[in-house]
Amino acid sequence: MNILCVCGNGIGTSVLLKVNVETVAEELGLDVNVTTSDAGSAKGTANMNDLVLTSAELAPELEGTTTPVEVIHNFVDADEVRGVLERYM
Repeated sequence: MNILCVCGNGIGTSVLLKVNVETVAEELGLDVNVTTSDAGSAKGTANMNDLVLTSAELAPELEGTTTPVEVIHNFVDADEVRGVLERYM
């Protein structure tokens, strides 16, 4: 599964989220490829992924993509990330 983590600049919180997604995916036994992006570039690359994870503030910028966009409210909350990933297993 290809997962795109999106934040405002693509280098801060999206990297933190990426690490958490990789950790939780490993715990769940999921084979994932996680990349990061800034919000501006994400709309163009979202469709090349199976799932997009981002904040509530940035999710509206990704409307119109064919890839599911899930909001993560707390990027360091492994249980929240786990809940989202389990829905896509």
